[in-house]
Amino acid sequence: MKTDPNARKVRIGCASAFWGDTNTAAAQLLQLGKLDYLVFDYLAEITMSILAAKRLKDPNEGYANDFVEHVMEPLLPEIRRQGVKVVANAGGVNPLACKAALEAAAAKAGVELTVAVVLGDDLIPRRAEFSDLVDWETGAPAPANLLSLNVYLGAIPIAQALAAGADIVITGRCVDSAVVLGPLMHAFGWAADDYDRLAAGSVAGHIVECGTQCNGGNFTDWESVQPGFADMGFPIVECSADGSFVVTKPDGTGGVVSVLTVLEQMLYEIGDPRAYLLPDVTCDFTGVRLEAIGDHRVRVTGARGTAPTAQYKASATFPAGMRCAALFMIGGIDAAKKGRASATAIIDKVQRQLREQGLGDFTGVDIHCIGAEESYGPHARPGAAATREVVVKIAVQHPSARAMKLFSREIAQAATAMAPGYTGYFGAGRPEANMIPKLFSTLIAKDRVAIEVVVGDRRFPVPVPTAGGHIPAPKASDDGALPAFDGEIVTVPLIRLAVARSGDKGDHANIGVAAREARFLPYIRAELSAERVRGWFQHLLRPDSTVERWDLPASMSLNFLLRHALGGGGAASLRTDPQGKAFAQMLLDCPIPVPRALLAS
Repeated sequence: MKTDPNARKVRIGCASAFWGDTNTAAAQLLQLGKLDYLVFDYLAEITMSILAAKRLKDPNEGYANDFVEHVMEPLLPEIRRQGVKVVANAGGVNPLACKAALEAAAAKAGVELTVAVVLGDDLIPRRAEFSDLVDWETGAPAPANLLSLNVYLGAIPIAQALAAGADIVITGRCVDSAVVLGPLMHAFGWAADDYDRLAAGSVAGHIVECGTQCNGGNFTDWESVQPGFADMGFPIVECSADGSFVVTKPDGTGGVVSVLTVLEQMLYEIGDPRAYLLPDVTCDFTGVRLEAIGDHRVRVTGARGTAPTAQYKASATFPAGMRCAALFMIGGIDAAKKGRASATAIIDKVQRQLREQGLGDFTGVDIHCIGAEESYGPHARPGAAATREVVVKIAVQHPSARAMKLFSREIAQAATAMAPGYTGYFGAGRPEANMIPKLFSTLIAKDRVAIEVVVGDRRFPVPVPTAGGHIPAPKASDDGALPAFDGEIVTVPLIRLAVARSGDKGDHANIGVAAREARFLPYIRAELSAERVRGWFQHLLRPDSTVERWDLPASMSLNFLLRHALGGGGAASLRTDPQGKAFAQMLLDCPIPVPRALLAS
C-alpha cells in the first residue's frame, strides 16, 4: 500500500509580527498549537537602525532582547519537551550575541538545545567593498554615513542550519517569509529550483508573518472579530508536501480565520502580485485560491513560482537630521480652526528665530488637526471641520539639534498666548528631538554576499544559487468597462462590496481590495481604475506620483501601488500615517455605482 506523500502535515505557528508584539503568543501556541515549528518575525527597516545604534553603544547589544529574556527563557523546558524547532530573525545586527545569550539562558535552565545562526546579511563590516551602491529607483549614490546595511537573505541557509541539527535558528535580516519557507524546505526536501513549492511556502510565510493580521486583526469587518480582541489566536499554517496549506489558529482563542481575513493579509504589501520578488523565488499570487474547509480553517492552493533575480534587495539606514513632534488638545467652537492657527503661529515664530540665528529653515513641517478628518482632504465629511475637539500634531525636521530645542521651547507658550481651549499637553515636559533614520534601498549581486551558518561550535559556508533568471512581467493593463445592465442604478460605498487593507513599501503605499462576492467584482473593477484611485488620493500624492493596478482573478481581488504617497515613508515622514495604514479605510468610502437588483439578489 502506497503512502500519500501529502498525508504528512507540518504545523508552523507564528508568534510575532514585529519587535514589540505581545510576549504571550509563544506560550499560547506551545500550549494549544501542536506545533512542529515555532517562528518569529521581529525586523523592519526602522528596527535595524535602532538595533545598529544599540550595537554602537554596546558590542553585546543589537538583537531583540525580548526574544531571549521574556519569550524564550521561560519556555525553553517546554520547547525541549515537545521537540518544537524554533526559527526567528531576532538576531538583528548581532545574531552571535543573541546566540550567546540564548545558550546562557538554556544552560541556566538546565536545557540542552543546539542554537544556530545565519550570518552574511550584515555588510557594514564590509562597507568599503560596496562603494558602488546606488538607490534602486533614482540611481543616487549611497550616503557615506550609513548606520546599517543589510541584504535580505532567503530560506536556504535556514534549511541548512536545521539539517545540521539545530533546534533553534537565529537569523539577522532575511525576508519575513523565509522563517516559514526554511523549515518547509528542510521538512519536505524541496529543492532550490522547485519554484512552485517554494512559492507556495513563501505565500504561507507571507500570510502568517504579520501574526494575527490573517486571523481577524485589522480586518475590515472588525466588529465581527471584536469579542476576541483580548485573546487573539496567533496563526498556524498546516502545510503539505505539494505546497498546499491550511491557515488556522489554536482552538478556543479569539479571532476569525475566514477566506476574507486570510485574503486581506495575502494582499498586504505585495506590489506586483505577478512578480513578488524574493531571494529564493519569484511568486505569482494571481492564481492563488482560498477555500473555507471548516471552522477557522482556510485552504490555500494555486501559488506559482519562477526563478528569482540574481540580486538581493538591501536596505540601509543613515542619519538624516533631527525631528521633533508635539501634541496638544484644543477644544470648543472652531477647535480645528483654532488649533491650526495656533500651530501655524508657533512655526512662524520659530522660523523667525531660525533666520535670526543663521540656522536656516525647517526641512519639513507637518501640522495635522487629528479629529477633523484632514487626512481625507476633499473627501472629509462636511461637518468634520466643525468638531469641538481635536488633537493638534506639529512635527518638524531640521539638520540641527539647536533648531529642535528652539521649537521645543516655544510649544508651551500657546497655552497662554494663543487661542482658547488649549489643554492636554501630552508627555512629561518639553518634547524631545530624535535622529531621523532614513531608508536607502539598493540591489546587490548575490555572488558578492558570503553566507555562513554557525551550528553550536561548527561554522560552515552555505552556497546558494546566484544566477537568477527572473523575466520581468509586462506592464499591467487597466481596462475595466462597466458591465451592461438594465434597471435602476444606485451608488454605494465600496465597503458594501469589498474588504480592503493597506500598508507601505518604503515611500509607496499598497492597497489590496477583495470583492465580498464574485458578482460584485466587475463593478468594483470597472470603477476602481488606477486613475480613479490616483484621483481619490491626489491630495496625498506628489505631482509625479503614479498608481498601478493589478488583477488577482483567482481570489477575486485587485492590488494597487501608489508611488511616493507617504511623504518619504516610515521614520523619514512627518505624517500622522507614515505607513499608509489608513489608506484602505479611506478608499472604502469611495462611491461605486451598481444596479439595485445586484444588492438584493
